Amino acid sequence: MKAALKNHKIADYFNRYIDLVEDIDIISGLEKNLSETKALFDLLIESQGDYQYAEGKWTIKELLIHIIDAERIFGYRALCISRNDKTDLPGFNHDDFVKYADANNRTLCDISKEFEAVRQASISLFKNFTPEALNRAGKANGKEMTVLALAYLTIGHAIHHTNVLREKYLNHE
Repeated sequence: MKAALKNHKIADYFNRYIDLVEDIDIISGLEKNLSETKALFDLLIESQGDYQYAEGKWTIKELLIHIIDAERIFGYRALCISRNDKTDLPGFNHDDFVKYADANNRTLCDISKEFEAVRQASISLFKNFTPEALNRAGKANGKEMTVLALAYLTIGHAIHHTNVLREKYLNHE
């Protein structure tokens, strides 16, 4: 576990993402991941966007939209919890989100710009949380989590899916 997360909570399921994040302060981590992710997006050409590595798997465009959608949801959860909202926030069905996102009718360039805008918003959000707000815990989908753990999850989730992009999509075309 990250030293920064010693006393923080998140569902065990999410540790597979958080474990991908180096032990770094959260703002530096978000900025570094933005730079690395954008560099990967910039390598993609439009004709790759509709590629699926197997029948029934998401296209590259759908995968990228999933990263964006999840980041927005993690940010919303962090905002609610930081403001001491005691509501058990809902889960979400990522497959339904992808199904109705209409990603394949967009350009990779447009999706890349949206990712950058969403990440800049996340950086601004987390940058302005007080230490008390970062330590605050709440519930989402019945599981307790802290704001700081959600920040690390945001980075780790993006890392996980860019690793999938490299390993399953770009190495097998």
